[in-house]
Amino acid sequence: MINQERLTNLLKELVEIDSPSQREGAVAKVIREKLEKLGFEVKEDDAGKKLDGEVGNLVATLKGTTEGTPIGFSAHMDTVQPGEGIKAIVEDGIMKSAGETILGSDDKAGIAAFLEAAQAIKENNIPHGEIQAIFTIWEEGGLNGSRNLDYSLVTAEKVFVMDSGGPIGSIINQGPAQDRISATFKGKASHAGAEPEAGISAIQIAARAIDNMKLLRVDEETTANIGNIQGGGATNIVPDKVTINGEARSLKDDKLETQTKSMVEAMEKAAKDFDGEVELDIQRLYTAFKLEETDPMITTLKEVFTDMGLEPVIMPSGGGSDTNHFNANGLKAVNLSVGMNKVHTVDEFIKIEDLANGARMVMEIIKKYA
Repeated sequence: MINQERLTNLLKELVEIDSPSQREGAVAKVIREKLEKLGFEVKEDDAGKKLDGEVGNLVATLKGTTEGTPIGFSAHMDTVQPGEGIKAIVEDGIMKSAGETILGSDDKAGIAAFLEAAQAIKENNIPHGEIQAIFTIWEEGGLNGSRNLDYSLVTAEKVFVMDSGGPIGSIINQGPAQDRISATFKGKASHAGAEPEAGISAIQIAARAIDNMKLLRVDEETTANIGNIQGGGATNIVPDKVTINGEARSLKDDKLETQTKSMVEAMEKAAKDFDGEVELDIQRLYTAFKLEETDPMITTLKEVFTDMGLEPVIMPSGGGSDTNHFNANGLKAVNLSVGMNKVHTVDEFIKIEDLANGARMVMEIIKKYA
């Protein structure tokens, strides 16, 4: 029932529409038109206004033909850079970019899979409960769209986020919480050659702080990283200001609290040791989520994939997704693979077979909850 050729052409159409974060207007217009042709009522929230973007999140609803469980499917409309002027090509059963940009299957493969499944449901008069599509803005770099989503528009009891890579059948049932960490160290400027002892090196303070942090793989559930350092100037001036930016993540909220606290303590102690100062900006970007493998949503997905002849694989993720905010706002959500590979690189690709199986996955989930 899934029309693979139509689906391939649809994904090609979508990825070739520029939609960097905060500039999703053009692709949102096309998606909205396609949803409305399929009979969905489409609403746009005010997240775009809040985030100074071109458009808000789209929440589309198709009334059910049965009294089945209301379910939702979600994907994000924005892409990372380099993602403008994409030219998609299909060779040997694989879609990829011409080589100078990303492809954008992250996450337009999720959007295409849903639209094709909805088309197949309509063409074949397949019974279904109420279905929602939740297409978010500015997911890349902070999950901003789902953070600002108008959750009063969501009536779905369960949400399937289609924003993961790997083979179709991969079920992300657990995702980490993340803290964004920024610290500005302040010392005292002086001439590095004539009077270095009169200065306090902000870079030296930062170096001491970083050296006393436990970073990268902290334990099996926790990671931390310092991503960049900014500051300083001429080599003959003791630097009086430097900023470091980093993050900490953990599958357990309490472990994240402990990790972030230890990093803060290292920075405060270093500043004190050198008689300098530190200004801290710590932001909790999202909280952790976990659905047990015995949860009915997980067991139902396992049945779906088994019936499709695919092996269901349940795993945690080290990255955040809209799934985090959905669960934090009272929705039950998991993240599913749509088959994308090497995302965020110019080598990104997706197998057409996986793309089609992603659409079949959506259709089978709809049928299961009808």
